[in-house]
Amino acid sequence: MRVISRPSTARCTLAMYVSFLLGEPHSPTGNRLAEIMEISHDSVNRFLLREDYTPRDLFEEACSGLNLKGGTISVDDSVLDKPYSQLMAFVGHFWSGKHHGVVKGINLITLYYTDPHGHHQPLDYRIYDKAANKTKNDYFQEMLAEVLAWGLQPAFVTGDSWYSSAANLKMIKNHHRGFLFALESNRRVSVEKGQWLQVQQLAIPEDGSLVYLRGFGTVKVFREWLKNQPHHYALYQPNDEDWVAFDRPAFLKLHDQHWQIEQYHRTLKQVCHIEHFQVRQPTAIRNHLFAAICGYVQLQRLQATDVIRNCYRLQRELFNEVIATFIQAFAPNLGHLNPQFQPPVNA
Repeated sequence: MRVISRPSTARCTLAMYVSFLLGEPHSPTGNRLAEIMEISHDSVNRFLLREDYTPRDLFEEACSGLNLKGGTISVDDSVLDKPYSQLMAFVGHFWSGKHHGVVKGINLITLYYTDPHGHHQPLDYRIYDKAANKTKNDYFQEMLAEVLAWGLQPAFVTGDSWYSSAANLKMIKNHHRGFLFALESNRRVSVEKGQWLQVQQLAIPEDGSLVYLRGFGTVKVFREWLKNQPHHYALYQPNDEDWVAFDRPAFLKLHDQHWQIEQYHRTLKQVCHIEHFQVRQPTAIRNHLFAAICGYVQLQRLQATDVIRNCYRLQRELFNEVIATFIQAFAPNLGHLNPQFQPPVNA
């Protein structure tokens, strides 16, 4: 975060920008913010180009109210669609699960934490930058090392098959953490020494089966059917005595905790307007994405304290009073639309 050496005279602040993203339903642009708050458009641009927010700032903001010990940290990425951008920083071509194909956009990688009490927040993130010559797995290892150094003590790390490389799994094992990762159906496992077969060929009981994962070591594999397709998962426990206790209900609970990161991506796009910006410079894009994620953190905090019922109803109910006032003022002028000789029908 930028260090302020004297009192700020900025007209546009992070609090104003975050509130605008959460409140504006259709056009979250700098011009619209300037129009609503009666400030200059340049004030908004200067805010986006001036600040220097980092993932550590997000961690400091989001960890308040969380139990940092014993929860689950999940990794996943999402593509922010930018199909028409030409000169925008960070834009590339990435696989999108939403579109089931390669699309043009910005790739956002996030570590999302669920604590033992069920409260959850994003704690770290990266914007994929081709110029950095890093893979998504490099970013994941970098972020996991960061949050552990910042004081997070998760019991499990979860992720999809993209992040289940042997290098990633060994790194988690070296940090003495458990994990649950999806496996591609052709990953090689062994039940008997020297006999390798694909995980999809295994007969897996409901409570999982202990196998040797090629390139890693002993794991417990589970099979889950989703949309009539088998999905396979590898579980690792740092303590040998915990293997037996981890049955199917425990697997399903951990699997459901990982699903929180999918809901996070949806809320970011539908409520926090993370995809809706018209700036091109790297600094401005970073600050907009940070503000959108901060908006999500505030929504989760309000929901955890029962101030709001859910993130979507907040924006939906924001304009109820204004719309009702407009209807009451405007409807009397439309009496000619209902002929006087025809009584109104209560429908």
